[in-house]
Amino acid sequence: MEPVTMGPGFDPNVPNAARMYDYFLGGKDNFPADRAAAEQVLRHVPEIPLGIRENREFLVRAVRFLAGQGIRQFLDIGAGLPTQRNVHQVAAEHAPGSTTVYVDNDRQVLAHARALLAGSPQVRVVEGDLRRPEEILSHPEVRGHLDLDRPVAVLLLAIVHFLPDSDQPRRLIEEIRQALAPGSYLAISHVAVDERPERAPAVEQVYQGASAQFVARQSDEITPFFEGLDLVDPGVVNLHQWRPEHEAFDPRLLAVKNYFLCGVGRVS
Repeated sequence: MEPVTMGPGFDPNVPNAARMYDYFLGGKDNFPADRAAAEQVLRHVPEIPLGIRENREFLVRAVRFLAGQGIRQFLDIGAGLPTQRNVHQVAAEHAPGSTTVYVDNDRQVLAHARALLAGSPQVRVVEGDLRRPEEILSHPEVRGHLDLDRPVAVLLLAIVHFLPDSDQPRRLIEEIRQALAPGSYLAISHVAVDERPERAPAVEQVYQGASAQFVARQSDEITPFFEGLDLVDPGVVNLHQWRPEHEAFDPRLLAVKNYFLCGVGRVS
């Protein structure tokens, strides 16, 4: 593996949202500042690691489903740090020969990803920002690795809740949808704060000191992100409710009405 170099401007004392996510998942690619910020969040929402693990399980089930629909191209925007059971690994299990492009705007994430995935010829890692989808979709490496005239699955998992309303996330998602070939799919997951909105400001404040701005939204603000898509069953639901493979859920999940919504939709 190539050594991971962070480049100029890297400050391990500034919390990083991707490394906080890694900490919530039980990973090791994080620093004391990330762990301290994550622990602040956990004081307000102690079940966050549960939701994040479920988000990873949703990724696995969604990619498996998409491979079953004949999808062989995956574009993961806001991919974050590589961990276990990444998109390209799940795709390779169920659709050998699939190609994957990971996109992120965090150079620390990109440095880790390029080092870890250097030996994966079916994978590319590209710098890009969801706030500028046209740059992602026209990027030479994206165009060189994916044929966007054919169906592709675009994954926006746990990323849209880092876009403030001023960035017009609904418009950005629509721009991506319009650019995709018929038969493509969009998969989205987004934290929902329906149950305890009073705790959201404290969490938002923690992220203001990190590398990304978390935006607390309730379910009625999230479901419009799926408009224009032909939603596959069961529609927009909590993570553990999307095509579950077993009935044994953590009882904490069953006690919460809306905590982390997800869905997969087809582009017609």
